[in-house]
Formats: sequence, structure tokens, C-alpha cells
Amino acid sequence: MSKNVFVVGADRFNMQKMRKVEIDADYQLHELLSFDEVKGKGFYPVEECLAKARERLQAFDGSIDAILGYWDFPVTTMIPILCREYGLPSPSLESVLRCEHKYWSRIEQQRVIPEMTPRFDAVDPFDDAAVDAIDIPFPFWIKPVKGTDSLLAFKVRNRRELRHSIDKIRERIDRIGRPFDQILSHADLPEEIAGIGGHHCIIEEAVGGRQCTIEGYVFAGEPHHHGIIDSINYPKRSSFLRYQYPSLLPKRVKERIRKATDRLLPHLGYDNATYNVEYFFQPKTERLMLLEINPRLSQSHSDMFEKVDGASNFQIMLELALGREPDFPLRRGHFRCAAKFHVRVFEDGIVTQAPDSDDIKRIQKDFPETLIDLKVEQGTRLSEMIEQDSYSYDIAHIHLGARDRKALLDKYNRILHALHFEFDPVPDESLEAPEVEEIAS
Repeated sequence: MSKNVFVVGADRFNMQKMRKVEIDADYQLHELLSFDEVKGKGFYPVEECLAKARERLQAFDGSIDAILGYWDFPVTTMIPILCREYGLPSPSLESVLRCEHKYWSRIEQQRVIPEMTPRFDAVDPFDDAAVDAIDIPFPFWIKPVKGTDSLLAFKVRNRRELRHSIDKIRERIDRIGRPFDQILSHADLPEEIAGIGGHHCIIEEAVGGRQCTIEGYVFAGEPHHHGIIDSINYPKRSSFLRYQYPSLLPKRVKERIRKATDRLLPHLGYDNATYNVEYFFQPKTERLMLLEINPRLSQSHSDMFEKVDGASNFQIMLELALGREPDFPLRRGHFRCAAKFHVRVFEDGIVTQAPDSDDIKRIQKDFPETLIDLKVEQGTRLSEMIEQDSYSYDIAHIHLGARDRKALLDKYNRILHALHFEFDPVPDESLEAPEVEEIAS
């Protein structure tokens, strides 16, 4: 009998990928909630979405065999709530929150891998005395205890920048703080966490180095890993230029990352689901620091795995949701390396020219197996886009494969030149064009 699999946060680009997944099971995908319903309006209507999901599941004429999703908050936290109600395979909500609640997660990390945990503390951004009492030296990061896409994450170097960041956080934190509090109300929280809600922030020591992500899954309590990806920023910026797979880190460093992740995930009680964990490696000191734990696969990595390994990580997510142990290939793809590039601009503006569908088709004909996902169209005001970090505007994603890193960067530069964007500045502001010339360095 065919299994019915329901997707929370379904979007066109990733659902096309999911519908191509081949596993040894008869199943049908159903879009339970769309991306626009859960994230696409610039806010997160958690309780409304849970109610819609329950209503649609109750009205479904058939078995309910799996509920899954691949986006971050609130999808990651809604999945265990719904799965618990329907008795389906899923990590517990509390184990997901030990990953997603940044302060709770740091406490647990400190208990298991203290040498890889930066200095941190919680702060109420609405309490001036608490803000003045921050004793972690500059520079540090301040961000909500629940983040998504680096929303309201600020690196501060002095008191003036701290005050500016606090003003921005006070103005906008309710957008994510209120829905996160709604999620926390569904969980059994320890006393040390119960008072640190969605309107609190975490202060973290600023650490740097080469950033990477290990991706894998936990099945029956045992962690497994299927890849390490390098995360490379624009030069002298905090925003990602590309994710690149496989990682170029030394083997000894990759092994340290694997061992640390193996120790951490069972401690969190996280099971029967995918994950990706981000680290910083500092080559001069050999210091390895954990950045954050994401209780989900990275849909940004999906095409890279497909190009290099021959299957996307959606296969793993689907098999786990159906209660099956994943069987994932290795190095069976068409390319030796792959990347997802983020085309960004760094000042506000209005899009006056963007590629159309014919432009994209022409580029993809010249560069087979390339995927281009535009995020803007003519008339888009960049500062009104949702799901952006604090320092840039992400206007397009380019997914590429190549024989090596040099060929990868050359192909990207050629495609970027073929994508024609133009912008009008907003009053009294200038707009930087997408950066091209420095990225091959």
C-alpha cells in the first residue's frame, strides 16, 4: 500500500527535487503547508499553521504515514509537535529545542565539548542594566535565542554598535520572539531555561576561521555522517558567498569534527532525523569551535550532494520519516565538486532589471545541469525582502558542479556576468553591484 508523506513548508524549487527522489518504497507526497503559509509573509503564525495542518490531516481520506520538512524555524519545531500527535517517527520537541534554543544549546554543548564552546551568556535586550552589565569582551555577537537566516544577528565591536544593535532588536524581535514562545509552551523545559524566552538574546564570543558544516542523520540513537561542506564568505564580509562540497579541510580536522558531533548528538537526545552542525576551524592555532546545531538537513546542500554523490539529502530525510534506515551513495555523481553561490548586494535599492525566464533558459542551455533560483524581480525593494541577514540582500542562488574548484569559480563568474541586474538607489543611498572580481581569489 502506498505511504502518504506530508510536507510542511513546501516550495516549488525544493519540491521539484523531492519528487525526483527514488527509494525502494511506494509513497505519495502531499503539500500539507506551503512555504508562504509558514514563512513567506515575513512572520511566523505558528498556532494558526498548526491548526491548519491538523484540520487538513483530519480531512484527509487515507493513512497518515509521515510528516516532514526541510526549512528552519518554525518548520523544524512544528514537525515534532505534529508527529507526536500522530505517533510518527520524529525527534522529540525538547531535543529539537536543545539544538534551536541558542542559550539552551550552548549550555548542553558546554557539558559535552567545553573546549569547542565559545564564551556566552543570555541577556534581556529590554533591560538596560543587563545590557550594561555584559562582561564578554568586544567583539561579540548578539542575536535572539531563536534565530533564522541570521535575522537580527549583529557583530558588535564597541558600545556604540551595541546600542545600535539593541535598538534594532527591540524594534523587531517580537516578529520571532512571540512565535518561539508559542512553540516553547508545547515543551517540557528545565528550570534554567524556562525563564529565557523568545524575547531574550544570547551574547557569544566572536570566533573566526574557516567555517564548515557537517551533515548527517541519527538513526536508532547512532549518528551517521555523509558529508562536510565548506562555507565561504564574501571577502571581508559576514555574508556567505558560497557553500562548497566536498570540504577542503585536512582529514585530521574532519575527523575531529566527526568525533565531536558523535559525542554531542546522543547527549541532546536527538534521534531519527537529519542534522547539520556548523564549526569554525582556526588553522594557526588548530582551535575548533562549534557555531550552531541545526536539527534538519540543509536544503542548500541538496543539489551539491546530488551532483557529487548521485543523490540528494532529501532521500535520507524521506527514508527516516518512513522509519527506514537510510542507504545513501557516495561519489556516484557527475561532478567531483559542487557549490551553491549566493548573489548578493550590500545596500538597499529597487530592482529595475532582472533576468527573465528566457534568459535563465539560455544560460542553463550554455551550462547544463546548472540551477538558477531568482529571489527578485523588476520592482523589488531589497529592504522589503524577507529572510535576509543583517548585512546584505540575497538576490539569486546559482547551483553548479565542476571537475575542480578552479573550474567551479570560472563557471560562476561567467554565469554571473550573463545575469543582468540593474538597480535604482533609494533616496540618499548608493547601491553596490554584485561582487565579481574578488571571488576567484
